[in-house]
Amino acid sequence: MLKNLNFHALPGNTVGIIGETGSGKTSLLHLIPRLYEKNAGQLFLDGVEIENLDVKNIRKQISLVPQEVHLFSGTVSENIAWGKKEATREEIVEAAKKSQIHDFITALPNGYETQIGQKGIVFSGGQKQRLSIARALVRQPRILILDDSTSALDAHTEKRLLRTLDEQPSTVFLVAQKVSSIQNADLILILHQGEIIAQGTHNELLQESEYYAEIHQSQQEGVTS
Repeated sequence: MLKNLNFHALPGNTVGIIGETGSGKTSLLHLIPRLYEKNAGQLFLDGVEIENLDVKNIRKQISLVPQEVHLFSGTVSENIAWGKKEATREEIVEAAKKSQIHDFITALPNGYETQIGQKGIVFSGGQKQRLSIARALVRQPRILILDDSTSALDAHTEKRLLRTLDEQPSTVFLVAQKVSSIQNADLILILHQGEIIAQGTHNELLQESEYYAEIHQSQQEGVTS
């Protein structure tokens, strides 16, 4: 259960969210497109309480990449365009470049017209995640929600992807297990048992949150060991 949540995400900023399994990260994200309805408190979008906005209009402005990636039978191009049916080839390619999957696609036998097997079984976890992110980006959303959607990427690819996302006008919500994935976020939320126990920038949290500093230190030791 979520409780005592209070934070402000500015337009175009990146909000990183970290916390142990079951801390409420996904539940928090699902409040934004109203996949879950809150039973207390207030949630505002552009200064308007979210219940006073049309839910279909809200969801048109949001792209959500869930933890479990789903690809469909069809071509690579069709899978990306699933996020925007009227997308042009140029928009599809641009989204693929931003999600760091374009070079992989062009190396396929038929490029963007390569057929994807049932459930994308011919693709690795990281490739599936990048295709799913391309599908989200082709919509040019105002709000982009990535629910642990870069976990299968190698560090170099993830770094390039996150740098690209920083250049987007979207407000980005990024759930991650690794501090390195969110350390450049404008705001980081630490969730524990459904509550935000600390928030701030990476440097602020290193100084002010023992919990965050311990996570960071343990992951640094894991990298160097």
